[in-house]
Amino acid sequence: MKFILVLIVIILSLSLPVSAMEFIAPAAPEDAQKFMPEDTESFGEGLWYIIKKAMEEVGPELVDASKVCLSLIAVVILLNIADTMSEKAGRAVRMTGAVLIGLILLEPTNTLVHLGNQAVTQTSEYGKLVVPVMTAALAAQGGSTSSAVLCTATVFFNTLLTSAITKLLLPMVNIYLCLSVANQAVGQQMLKSVQKSVKSLITWMLKCILYVFTGYISITGVVSGAVDASAIKAAKLAISGVVPVVGGILSDASEAVLVGAGVMKSAAGIYGILAVIAVCIGPFLQIGSRYLMMKLTAGICGIIGNKQFSDLIEDISSGMGLVLAMTGTVCLMLLISLVCFMRGVG
Repeated sequence: MKFILVLIVIILSLSLPVSAMEFIAPAAPEDAQKFMPEDTESFGEGLWYIIKKAMEEVGPELVDASKVCLSLIAVVILLNIADTMSEKAGRAVRMTGAVLIGLILLEPTNTLVHLGNQAVTQTSEYGKLVVPVMTAALAAQGGSTSSAVLCTATVFFNTLLTSAITKLLLPMVNIYLCLSVANQAVGQQMLKSVQKSVKSLITWMLKCILYVFTGYISITGVVSGAVDASAIKAAKLAISGVVPVVGGILSDASEAVLVGAGVMKSAAGIYGILAVIAVCIGPFLQIGSRYLMMKLTAGICGIIGNKQFSDLIEDISSGMGLVLAMTGTVCLMLLISLVCFMRGVG
């Protein structure tokens, strides 16, 4: 049955006009258009263009992040002075410091969580547009089994991961941040344990979904690729032997059609990969720059001030790290799928 289907696809493809064999990746989302290069034929040049454009956007973000970090350092110095002047006011200083640091970081962290949510959603929505194009292109090249496997896996895991992040994991990050502030304000061991458990659960869920996805792709990709390759070879032999007089010519023509489909699939794949990177790179660099600046601030505050305040800043930066990991995981999963589509038939 597999052989017959591939044979029909190859024969029908020979009768299609060139325009019917064109596979064009959907345009990048509007927010990502400013990062997209005009020439997307060269992956290296396109990637370098996207990186340069994204770095231009990071400058203002670093300035804003520096202002927040300087405010945190100033607050920690003042709290340290107040704690030194009055030993009896230690508990009040601890609670006041936790509240002040929480207030300073409340707006930036909420903005970054929203930015991560937006990046995850846009990446997922673009994936739903580009995966059908790559599926059709791979099937036209003879990879009907591979395309079906990749399409099913990508759509399923993309939907699962996006739903888990937007509906469960990002709200859990907000809970983690609230627990971090409460733990430093009150200083109870139970809050600290719950806080660590929430962080561990988020990390475990992200790793679990990504490991299962890559494992599934690795196992099924090898099997389906081998099946497609053998079916194509048998179909071309059948065309050469069965069709009188011009069987050999048709067999050679079918090879040209498959090569042409592979070229168009690669072009669509390169554009799709660049578009996915363009969608993610802006939010990723913004969240990443804030994350690194907060890590640096936590280290400075640990030297000049009370350790509990640096621990709070460290915990909040860890929350931003979780958002960064979620954005990167969604992007990585879609990139892996597109690369697998471009790999073609084994």
